[in-house]
Amino acid sequence: MTVTAPPVREHPAPEPTAGRRLIDKVFKARELAVAGVLLVMLLATQVSNSEFLSEQGVKDLLLNATILVLVATGQAVVVITRNVDLSVGSVLGISAFAAGDYLQGGGNSLVAVVYAVAVGALFGVLNGALVSLGKVPALVVTLGTLYVVRGIDSIWVGSQQIVAADLPDSFVDFGHDGLWIVPYLALLAVAVLLCVGYYLRSYRSGRDMYALGSSPEAANLAGVPVRKRVMTAYVLCGALAGLAGALYLARFGNVDSGTGTGYELTVVSAVVVGGVAFTGGSGTVYGAALGALLLTSINSVLPAIGVSSVWVTAINGVLLLLAIAVDRIVALRVAAVLRKQAAQMRSARHA
Repeated sequence: MTVTAPPVREHPAPEPTAGRRLIDKVFKARELAVAGVLLVMLLATQVSNSEFLSEQGVKDLLLNATILVLVATGQAVVVITRNVDLSVGSVLGISAFAAGDYLQGGGNSLVAVVYAVAVGALFGVLNGALVSLGKVPALVVTLGTLYVVRGIDSIWVGSQQIVAADLPDSFVDFGHDGLWIVPYLALLAVAVLLCVGYYLRSYRSGRDMYALGSSPEAANLAGVPVRKRVMTAYVLCGALAGLAGALYLARFGNVDSGTGTGYELTVVSAVVVGGVAFTGGSGTVYGAALGALLLTSINSVLPAIGVSSVWVTAINGVLLLLAIAVDRIVALRVAAVLRKQAAQMRSARHA
């Protein structure tokens, strides 16, 4: 006689609470947390100083962030591939002078911008070749090119200084004008940001960047052209640093041999604070842009509330350390979840 046991009913796992779901979303989307901090900071400053978010105040905030957003966008792509470019500050400086040197000789503004982008892309090719073909660690390569480019810039520029009076009026006006409170520079930066973000999300070569950053060995075994993708990331980063140099010239109308010095550290901070993991494979250019906006806003917020600007560097350092700590917490949490899922799958197979 065969006895059929009644089927065992599996009880579904309890649904996570709303608070738990909210925490999960914050950990999975660091951009949301950065945007929240930025919004709270701006609103609190507005309460303290009613003129802070005036029409001119908002315009200044956007203008101040534009240059950093562009460079951070390119840097984010490189960091996603598990590399870094420390030469972006030097590339920005030499590209700005290249555009200014051409313009003060009576050149066309649009050609000057293309010229600056080409100069930046050229140094991107150099970095990409050394990292991808020479297999030299990115930190070493770009630290070296940082000083090489800065040396070339110093020899070329010397004691020269390009000022707004040397530039076409239309070029300088473009650096300050806009549509109501939105500067043209900010609109251009947003357009570039959206294009790069769309590329990373929608094209196979863009998604390869994430695969490469997650595991270079696995990406290579899966057929991802690793060298080509690394080269693409560096060329894009260099080109955007060159574009930022041209816009820096339009924004400030002043370039010398020291332009861009130390800028690379601010860029890396913006990228990491914006949620792009320094170990590669995660994050978005939108988060990097939010990080850039947050860091540049701090420069405006402190004077507005009567705090000395000498605290800016310390605050940026604290934010960077917090971002690294959050990355580590998220990494440990994800690893724990994956281990738990793997254990459940093994148990299910042996049941």
